[in-house]
Amino acid sequence: MHMSDSQKDNSQSANGAMWPAPFRGSKPVNARVVIPGSKSVTNRALILAAQATSPSILRRPLVSRDSELMVAGLRQLGIDVQEIEVESAANSTKELAWKITPAPLKGPAAIDVGNAGTVMRFLPPLAALAQGAISFDGDPRSHERPLGPVIKALEELGISIDHGNRYSLPLSLVGTGKIPGGEIDIDASASSQFLSALLLIGPSTVNGITARHIGGELPSMPHIEMTVEMLRDFGATVHVDTAKKTWRVEPGALQGKDMVIEPDLSNAAPFLSIAMVCGGSITIADWPQKTTQPGDQLRTLLRDMGAQISLNADGLTLTANSEKSALRDAPKIVGIDVDLHDVGELTPSIAALAALADSPSHLRGIAHLRLHETDRLAALTREINSIGGKVTEEHSALHFDPSTLSAGVFHTYEDHRLATAGAVIGLVTPGIEVENIATTRKTLTDFPGLWKSLVQ
Repeated sequence: MHMSDSQKDNSQSANGAMWPAPFRGSKPVNARVVIPGSKSVTNRALILAAQATSPSILRRPLVSRDSELMVAGLRQLGIDVQEIEVESAANSTKELAWKITPAPLKGPAAIDVGNAGTVMRFLPPLAALAQGAISFDGDPRSHERPLGPVIKALEELGISIDHGNRYSLPLSLVGTGKIPGGEIDIDASASSQFLSALLLIGPSTVNGITARHIGGELPSMPHIEMTVEMLRDFGATVHVDTAKKTWRVEPGALQGKDMVIEPDLSNAAPFLSIAMVCGGSITIADWPQKTTQPGDQLRTLLRDMGAQISLNADGLTLTANSEKSALRDAPKIVGIDVDLHDVGELTPSIAALAALADSPSHLRGIAHLRLHETDRLAALTREINSIGGKVTEEHSALHFDPSTLSAGVFHTYEDHRLATAGAVIGLVTPGIEVENIATTRKTLTDFPGLWKSLVQ
């Protein structure tokens, strides 16, 4: 196992109350689900809106711990973020929105990043544009998550940062109100967020930013494409040379936007899985026809695992395999051999299905998941094997052989995607208890409530 002491302690924390995962068995489901907004889109939009020259309205933002931490951080820096009600563009009903009114960024401020990767990586570069002293700290696990490439890049850009020579949290910086910008080399092979963090503030630097990736293969290219597309949506000029692994953001004013936040397609994975494992069909409302979200690849992945997928104006509908499993009284799930390097955040959901499949699965290219909320490869191996699974762990891959699962505790290590994976397995495995289901609040407002409304 590759888990730190603090992760093991968190896994047994006082917050670790057991949640009996609802068991449904082979009772088919027929439901339509509205998934909350995308965390990745919400938090990028907040960073861009904070730099704009006019107010922005973000409709249907994700309200979760990660986005609330981002909002709190922006408020600490002097940005006005108000929760308002607006008339829906689709009909005459009212819907939640956030109004972001830009202002000069200033300290002093003490910002809590929790264990949110986007907050700990996107806010320090933005704070470097402020005047004054700003400190950052977060959950114990945040101290272990990689931040070095962002810190080193900011130091090369002339920002004074006190990080105790650890190149991680906690840290503090003193902003002078501007960043010169220029050319910067960065190794973003551990997280695409390192590169996105610099590109997002490029328009506000004096000379713009030219970032060149100098490390191994970039994980999660869809997230970098999302950053580029959203910069352009707010009015930035971005040049991309993928052959040279170089991104150039020109200096210039951003314009406020009135935008609808897409549903979080990665968060759709466990809900689509309900039909995959129990039978019937699930429709995810408002699935975009075109998107840069990595979760859109669920359409191909789940089809390859035996489901039928259709996409129309109402949303995406998944219908279960009509064949029955030889292992359990449930629809057959087909094993998969796939490289998930670009869509690593889908791994826990695909792993839960692989653990229930009738044939072997091989999930490859996912070494970078060892640096997420927890070491996801080690955690998935340990938890699935503890309930009768047959998972073999390699440095960058997980291998699954078919098995019959049994009752037990599914620990989550303060990781929301581990928790939802346990809930999926519990649908057709009686007696699964998921530890600390509340950790799902990181990206879903009320996962337990929405889950029970669909499966009980």
